[in-house]
Amino acid sequence: MSKYNALWEYVKENGSKTFVLTFEEIEKIAGISIDHSFLKYKKELADYGYQVGKISMKEQTVVFQKIN
Repeated sequence: MSKYNALWEYVKENGSKTFVLTFEEIEKIAGISIDHSFLKYKKELADYGYQVGKISMKEQTVVFQKIN
């Protein structure tokens, strides 16, 4: 079980083709702060039918994209 499972479930349930979450929203959903380990864990998202697109440190956002 990944520390980001709550986030992956949220992304899957969202169902949108592409959407953006702020770091703050991710923290609330996952119950943990986003950190560098997110880069390692993001590949787990493919099991939920999504991938991480752009991560903006400046805007503190993450783009999630549905895998075709």
